[in-house]
Amino acid sequence: MFQKLAYFALFLFSIFSFSQNTISLKGKIIDKNTSVPLESATIYLKSVKDSTLIDYTISDKNGNFTFKAKKMDNAIYFKISYIGYNDYTEKIENLKADKDFGSIKLEENVSSLKEVVIQSEAPPVTIKNDTLEFNASSFKVRPDANVEALLKQLPGVEIDEEGKITVNGKEVNNVLVNGKPFFGKDGKIATQNLPAEIISKVQVTDTKTKEEELSGQNATSDEKTINLTIQEDKNKGVFGKANVGYGTDERYESSMLFNYFKDTQKISILGSSNNVNSIGFSMDEIFDNMGGGRNNSIWVNDNGSFGINGMQFGGNNGITQSNMIGINFADEWAKKKINPNGSYYYSNAETNNNNRTNRINLLPTGNTNTLAESKTKSITDGHNIGMDFEIKLDSTTTIYMSPSFAKSEIKNKNTGFDATFDETGNALNENTSDNNWSSQNNTFRNNIYFYRGLKKKGRGISASLENENSKNKSDLFTKTTTTFFQSGNTDDDRNQFRIDDSKNDSYRIEVGYNEPLKDSLALNFKATYRFKKSNDVRETYDFDSGFNSFTDFNDLLSNEITSTTSSVVPMVGISLRKKKIRGSISMGTEIINFNNQSIYLSNKTSVNKNYMYPKVNGYINITLGKSKSIYSYYSYEVNLPTANQILPFENLANPLNTIIGNADLKPNENYSIYTNFNNYDYATRSGFYAYAGGDYNVNQIVASTTYNADFKATTTYQNVDRAYNTYVGFSLNKSLKKEKRTFKYGLGLQFDYNYDQGLTNAALFESKGLTLSPRANISWSIDEMITINPSYRYTYITNDFTNYVIDNTKNFKHSAKLEITSYWPKKVVLGSDFGYNYNSNIADGFQKDFYLWNLSLGYNFFQDKLLAKVKVYDVLNQNISATRTITPTAITDMENTVLQQYAMFSLTYKLEKFGGKKSDEGIIIMD
Repeated sequence: MFQKLAYFALFLFSIFSFSQNTISLKGKIIDKNTSVPLESATIYLKSVKDSTLIDYTISDKNGNFTFKAKKMDNAIYFKISYIGYNDYTEKIENLKADKDFGSIKLEENVSSLKEVVIQSEAPPVTIKNDTLEFNASSFKVRPDANVEALLKQLPGVEIDEEGKITVNGKEVNNVLVNGKPFFGKDGKIATQNLPAEIISKVQVTDTKTKEEELSGQNATSDEKTINLTIQEDKNKGVFGKANVGYGTDERYESSMLFNYFKDTQKISILGSSNNVNSIGFSMDEIFDNMGGGRNNSIWVNDNGSFGINGMQFGGNNGITQSNMIGINFADEWAKKKINPNGSYYYSNAETNNNNRTNRINLLPTGNTNTLAESKTKSITDGHNIGMDFEIKLDSTTTIYMSPSFAKSEIKNKNTGFDATFDETGNALNENTSDNNWSSQNNTFRNNIYFYRGLKKKGRGISASLENENSKNKSDLFTKTTTTFFQSGNTDDDRNQFRIDDSKNDSYRIEVGYNEPLKDSLALNFKATYRFKKSNDVRETYDFDSGFNSFTDFNDLLSNEITSTTSSVVPMVGISLRKKKIRGSISMGTEIINFNNQSIYLSNKTSVNKNYMYPKVNGYINITLGKSKSIYSYYSYEVNLPTANQILPFENLANPLNTIIGNADLKPNENYSIYTNFNNYDYATRSGFYAYAGGDYNVNQIVASTTYNADFKATTTYQNVDRAYNTYVGFSLNKSLKKEKRTFKYGLGLQFDYNYDQGLTNAALFESKGLTLSPRANISWSIDEMITINPSYRYTYITNDFTNYVIDNTKNFKHSAKLEITSYWPKKVVLGSDFGYNYNSNIADGFQKDFYLWNLSLGYNFFQDKLLAKVKVYDVLNQNISATRTITPTAITDMENTVLQQYAMFSLTYKLEKFGGKKSDEGIIIMD
């Protein structure tokens, strides 16, 4: 298997390495009259035949430019654009050799009022300071395309099979519409539902916090933000779409998105209702809400289990019926001095699931086996309100506020049975349970940030206040029967009512001052005060058969825990901001006061600690070329134990596991480092991204569990001297385009290694885990006709143990997909997603592999405003939910209820009605 993979990787790598022959173009751009160099002029090449953008660059501070381009036999336009100057255009019949354009003189564009001016062609790409801006009209997409289709046409922009967007190799974590969030920052609702034809500009910048944005500081993040600006004539009107579908097995789906734009005011409403496991909002172009969308990719987590979109292998756990509605609002008030933005969501979901589990418990004294079955019904209701206001008091002073409130209610009914046996099959214990649990939670968060710029450029003061206040109350009616077979201990029967009431408050106050030392160097001072307080009260009542009610207070299962943490962190730092290098380093001291108290059986126990630790973090970003860079980040921080871990009283809530805290626990110290190298060469349409990093933990806090003859556990917490995890990986991709045909391929590899220590039955053991995960994907497409996208991922996991009951575990997995999307013949839309997954180490009695094939066939009619679809989910009726999770203490196989085969007919209606008039392209009437 490894040999085949090696040959396959070598083959693809050899294709990638065979780059196109390139030539070098260079020159200098100056003012015609003054001969002053023009910095940041846009230089680009376009095909004469179809106006396709071939490559681009910008001039440096001396007006010089140089870049590489592919050799071309066809005619091209060599163009230069600079604000306030007439464009420069030169037609070149072919590009076959290096070319020096020498000094190119641009002439100022001087025009008088009240005359018709022929507007210069907008360049496809413009670079303004740290903003990369694409002119959307320069990139062709089909008439009904969404924003995601537009993004795929932009140079350097990639959207992988999991929907992750990258620009020149940097991940996009924030998508805005006219500078405002559109139903969340991940942007999927905007990119998958807004029509591409309304977009004017696509702007790409470094992702900044609000503090960094208002104070003009460098972005410490290595991620990108995309801002979509709406065309002026499309910024007045309504648009949206609605979908409704019904299928076999009483499956149904419906969703709606409505937008009203009027200049600065924007109102959007969305809603969805379905019973096909699509939680939240999804209007996938091909599959709508089907099973949450397309055939999702498999990911692998640290402990060796793997799942889909955070859920289990094969699909979601259980079948969920969900409903939601949301509204988003944005505007500008008081002559753009106040910019409000807000959203409200209501969501409701009901999930039903049956679970079957087989767990091998790994113990120094011999393995045990636990078999369990359960049935769960869960109902959730939630309200979320979020607002943010940016208030500009004057040209130098800004206040930003972002209050939010969340209210949720959960009702859960669970019945289950589990039994544990020793290696010879003798029963150790068994447990039956019947639980009815309900919970109400309210959370209020707010962030207030103030910034004032002082007279000297770069000098400023800032202050911020953050708070989070939450209350949670839950009620539990529980009936459990626990039988012990070996030790002679009394069986544990419970019929109880339990009330848990918790309150958590946290506050953060920070003040800062920034002093520029030079144009590119600044000194930063910052002081932070944090305060956290939590109070948890548990009251348990036994059933009194005489009064037929829960009136007998059970003090053994009742307690109160209070924990407060306060800290002061003074920091001083220095930041560097040059054109090709930026970074910062901050150092300080964290002074912590940590107080914990419990009341149990009328006894008060207190554990109070004072700590003082250094605090360090820093980053550096080095730009090596137009899209080539190195980024590194380092941090050191301290994580305190929880109150439950440090308070030494017995928690008897679980009849099979008694938990006792440890007052001698030390805080965990974490050292974290990350670095990456990114290179995207648009001339050859190839990208390479490499990364490495890891965490090193001192005094890692781990659970220490001992078992008696009935496999009843007693757990406490201990510090182990060290634990660490490291990772290294790379990805590379290549794109070849000829007229309407595009071929892309990519390779990736990630290597993870982790070292852990643990305690079982008071015996210290070591665990060393290695994960190797290569992947490959190919995409072939003909514009507006068809896209074929196969992909494959192999995952190999091995764990070695020292001083433990087993020496080694090994596992491997296969995941293969084939996605086909066709828009031919005209008005017909076909989608086919086929996936195969295999897990070598699933236990006997659990299926090791499964196929998942989804089909969709649609037809556009009524002037393309209506789309009728027939969809089939799980064509082969193979979908399962089987997982294997490997940890140092257990090997767990699990099966859950999953959504299975159904067919559905759906109808989608598109609404577009814009105000304003389109002007003739390229002409502006000036009054």
